[in-house]
Amino acid sequence: MMSRGMRLVLRFGPFKGLLRAPNLSPQSVLHRHTPRLVPGTSFSSSTDTLVSRFCPKNTDLKDYAFPNASWSPEMMRLYEELLEKTKNGDWVKLPSFKSNRDHIKGLKLPGGFISASDKEDYHIFTRCILKEGKGFEYVIFFHPSKKKSICLFQPGPNLEGAPGFAHGGSLAALMDETFSKTAYLSGQGLFTLSLNIKFKNLIPVGSVALLKVEVEKIEDQKIFLSCIAQSPDEQVLFAKASGVFLQLELEEEE
Repeated sequence: MMSRGMRLVLRFGPFKGLLRAPNLSPQSVLHRHTPRLVPGTSFSSSTDTLVSRFCPKNTDLKDYAFPNASWSPEMMRLYEELLEKTKNGDWVKLPSFKSNRDHIKGLKLPGGFISASDKEDYHIFTRCILKEGKGFEYVIFFHPSKKKSICLFQPGPNLEGAPGFAHGGSLAALMDETFSKTAYLSGQGLFTLSLNIKFKNLIPVGSVALLKVEVEKIEDQKIFLSCIAQSPDEQVLFAKASGVFLQLELEEEE
C-alpha cells in the first residue's frame, strides 16, 4: 500500500528527449495556448475539435462509462446529476473504451512513438478488470470552456490495499487518467511528465470518490493541472495531486 506522501516522476529512458519536446512547432502550438487560463474566457476552437474526435457519435466500440448493476445508489445519483448538466452543452460525458488508440487520432506523436495497442488482449490499465464492480468503476465529465473535469470513482474489491480500503495506487491511476483526458481535451496534452500526490484518507471499497481536476496553466508546451479527491459531500479529503503533461501538435487535415 502506498505511503501518505508520494512523488511520482515519469522516467522516459530512451525517450528523455520528450522533456525537450522534439519535433514540435512552438510557433503553431504556443501562440494558441500559452496565456494563463482564466475561468470565463474564450478558448481555441481546437478544444471542440478534440472533443468531437474523442466522443465519436458512431462507433462499434463498447463504452464502459455507463451505469451497471454494481453502481451504488450514491454513484447513480451523482451520475444522473452530472448527466443532467450535459443537456445544455456545458458539460460532456466522456466515453471510456478499452484502448486509447482511437482517442489520440489526430495528434503527432514525438520521438518515434507508434500506436501499437492493436492486440485483442491489450487494455488501458483502468479497464483491465472487465467484470462489473470488481475493479475501476468510473466515469469522467468534461467542461470544455472551463477546461475542468469531474470523475466519479467507485473502487471494487480487486483494488483493495488495506483490508476494506482501496489501494492508494488505484486512486493514483484514476487521478492520472482524469489528468490525461483533461490535458488532452484542453490542449493536446498526452504524456505525463510528473505526478505528485499527497494522500490524506483511505477510500472504503465500494464507496464513491469525487475527483475534481482543473487546468492551472499552459506554458512552454506543458499543461499544469491540479486535482482534489474527496467524498461526495466534500467532508472527507482523500488526496490532493498536481500533474504536468506534454503538449503535442495536431496533425494537419488532408
